[in-house]
This record gives sequence, C-alpha cells and structure tokens, in this order.
Amino acid sequence: MQIKPYSRRINYYETDMMSIVHHSNYIRFFEEARCDFMEQIGCDVRALEDKGVSIAVVDAYAKYIIPLKFDDKVYIITKLTKMSAAKMEFEYEIRFADSDILATTGRTTHCCVNRSNKPMPIKKADANLYETLQNLI
Repeated sequence: MQIKPYSRRINYYETDMMSIVHHSNYIRFFEEARCDFMEQIGCDVRALEDKGVSIAVVDAYAKYIIPLKFDDKVYIITKLTKMSAAKMEFEYEIRFADSDILATTGRTTHCCVNRSNKPMPIKKADANLYETLQNLI
C-alpha cells in the first residue's frame, strides 16, 4: 500500500513573535498527518472511538532543522516504523513542497486504550486494522 504524503500550508496564527511556527504546532502537524495516514489505510478513528477504543499518545519528539514560516507549503511523510501488541510508533518528515528540503523530523508513540485508559491489544480493538498495520511494517 502506497501512503501519500499529507500536504498543508502554514497559517499565520501558527507562528510566534519571531515569525516562525511555534514549536508546539509541529506535534499538531504530526497528528494531522497521522490522521490522514489512518484514513488512507481505511481506519475510521471515530468508529474506533465509538467502540470505546482510543489511540493515545505515549510520547512525541520533534527535531527542528529549518524553521517553517507563514504561507510555507509543506508536505509530511508519515511512516509506521514499529508495532507491538498494543503500541505503534510513527516517524515523520516535514519537507518544503517547492524544494523538497527537509525542515523537521519527528516521532510519536501510541498505545491503544479502552474507555478506562487501560492498554488493550490492537488486534482486539480491530483485527482488520491490526492486519493492515502489520502489512505496512
């Protein structure tokens, strides 16, 4: 399965007083790209939540290489890099759309949890999702 990069434009409100994207927004960009990734593989995150399953963030990391600024057009490559019974790890690359230059890299780790925020196996949450994710590693 070929996952298409997620594209977006940097909004003015995402910048700080130095006219660059505030560091907290990069984690949001990763989330947007990850949700797009899940949609592309056929995972309806809302349907999972309706069944009482959430994909919780365990940790998040970003390395800022070149600052993003208002009106920059970027794309984000999202890759599933690790998976265990209940956890998933994604890696991200944010690149400038016009030059393909790498601006940021990042990583997030997630755990499937039930309504009580207790970890649960991905396979139990959604067997089809588990199978799809296994085929992406």
